[in-house]
This record gives sequence, C-alpha cells and structure tokens, in this order.
Amino acid sequence: MEEGDVAITLDMDLVPGCWGGQRHYVPTTSGPISVVVCGDQDKPALLTYSDVGLNYVSCFGGLFSCPEAFSMLYHNFCIYHVDAPGHEVGAPEIPPNQRLLSVDDLADQVAEVLDFFGLEEVLGLGVTGGAYILTHFALKYTERTLGLILVSPLCQPPSWTEWIYNKAMINFLYFCGMSGFVKDALLHRYFSQEVLCAVGTGPEVMTTYCRHLDDVQSRNVMHYMQAIHQRVDLSDRLKKLKCRTLIIVGEQSPFHHEAMHISTQMHRRYNALIEVQACGSLVTEEQPHSMFVLMDLFLSGYSFYQRPVYYLSSTPTSPLSPPCVAPELLSPESLGLKLKPIKTRVTVPEE
Repeated sequence: MEEGDVAITLDMDLVPGCWGGQRHYVPTTSGPISVVVCGDQDKPALLTYSDVGLNYVSCFGGLFSCPEAFSMLYHNFCIYHVDAPGHEVGAPEIPPNQRLLSVDDLADQVAEVLDFFGLEEVLGLGVTGGAYILTHFALKYTERTLGLILVSPLCQPPSWTEWIYNKAMINFLYFCGMSGFVKDALLHRYFSQEVLCAVGTGPEVMTTYCRHLDDVQSRNVMHYMQAIHQRVDLSDRLKKLKCRTLIIVGEQSPFHHEAMHISTQMHRRYNALIEVQACGSLVTEEQPHSMFVLMDLFLSGYSFYQRPVYYLSSTPTSPLSPPCVAPELLSPESLGLKLKPIKTRVTVPEE
C-alpha cells in the first residue's frame, strides 16, 4: 500500500463465517470497495469475486468450510475476498445519484485493489457474474493474472431468456425492492432443481438464502445486475487469453452453454472444462467437495503450490483421495486437456 492510502479495518470475528480475516474499504476511482483479507500476505494472492446478490460468505462459505479445501488454499495463498459494490455484510444503500458502474469499471476496481495491497499478480476465483468480471480483468490486465478458476462463467451478452429475466428483476428491484419474484429468480440462477425441490435440505437452504437476500440492499443488487446485464461480448478476445484457466460448470446451470462456449473459444492448451452433474451455477455451495480434487490438480502445475502434508497420507476410502480422476490425469501436462466428468469418471476427448 502506498503512503496516503486509507483503509478501514474491522474485526471480522464479529461476523460469523468470515474465517478470521480483516475487512478493508479500499478507495478506488469508482468508489470504495470491500475487501476481506485472510492469511499471510507474503504468500501468493488468490482473489475471489461473487455473483449478483451474493457476498463472499454466501458465495464461497461452502467451499471454504470444507476442511480439505480450506487447508489447501490457506496453506498456499493469502485470500482477498472482493465483494461487488454494496454487497458486503451490513453495506448501506448506494446513493440514488451515484452513477451506474460498467463491467469495465468493476474490472478496473480489481486492478486498483491489487495496487492498494502492492500485489503484482493474482489468481482469480469467480462465480458467474464474478467470473465474468475476473475474465474481463484478465483480458485487460494480462500480465497481472496468474490464472483463473471460473465457476459457471459468462462471456457473451445475455440470451433473450436471460435478457427478459434481467430486465424484469431490474424493474422489480427498482420499484418493489427485493420482492418474491426477484428472490425466486435469483435462487433459480444459483441452484439446481434437486436443491430447489428437495424435501429434506432444500427448504433449509432456501430459508437461509432468502434471509440473506432480505438483508441485501435492493438498489445495490440492481446496480450489479445492470452492469452484468449490459456486459460486452468477450468471445473474440478469449483466444488471446494465455493464462491457465479451470472452468467448472454445474450441469443444470442456466449458463451451462456459456461455459462450453468459453472453453471452445479459448486456446485448448490453456483451459480445462469440468461439468458437475446434478448441480446448478453455485457449485461452491451446492457441491463444494467436488471442487477439491479439481483445484488440487489445477494448482499442481504452479511451482509455488504445495499440498498439505495430510493429503499425501490419505487412504483410498478417504474423501481426500481422488478416486474419480484417472491416475494419468494427475500430472501438470494434463491441464491443457478439456475434461468432462461423467458420473464418477473423467473422459478425455481425442485430438
């Protein structure tokens, strides 16, 4: 951080599920942005960015609650959780006279966060709208991107169906606030039918996320939704993206076709595509355990990456073991292949 920069640090122990980090309000040219920093800042940086309507707790809490993933990530990284403007816990309403930020503004904010903390480069982990922002950042600031982990990502302008839903949500948020329609539309954006219709855990999950959405300022959600709704097409530029990219998409995600499109548009050497069965867009919450082996495989190609000691001593029946991945895929060379898990197996398409 340079002299003259100002950050507000809060005691995150007061906020459940925040993993002992410190929140900073980082000044940017588009206004302050909340960043929660967890871990040793001397380690490589992993930056997360959440989807519309979510903060880092509701978007990544499931993943970071997995002991294996938690240990793996904190063993190797300092985590910088970036919340979209006005999406952090306890955020006030964005003033009515504040201009709407574009996706370009949001990507520039990520670069300013790196500048504030003195980071030269970062590995990005984003979900849907957050994945789009980090992809946009990577295209604009190529030299500052170590790699990307994109969960149910976007890269094209909205389809007609998404356009209609987005416009309806924006209007409802403006005139009615966080209405039942908006909450229902967002829950369908996040989760699979298995979760939405489940008799057992489904209602509990729905209650938790409905309560979370009730606590978010509707105007703030509207601002982020409008930015994502007006996103530009990144397709033609993806061929130029040379950073290693892991694409994970839920089979039932409304944006499944977007993830497939991104994988085909990117250079085959630099991306791996993973499809998670019976899962919606929010894989980090719905099936976080499915991400552990995938991320371990992806990260093993980085020279700084070290597996936690206990990983090496896991037994064949342990959840730490990767029985769903063929042994020949446990090598850095395999990361250039497109992978598609089918049930409990991985198949590699022929050249």
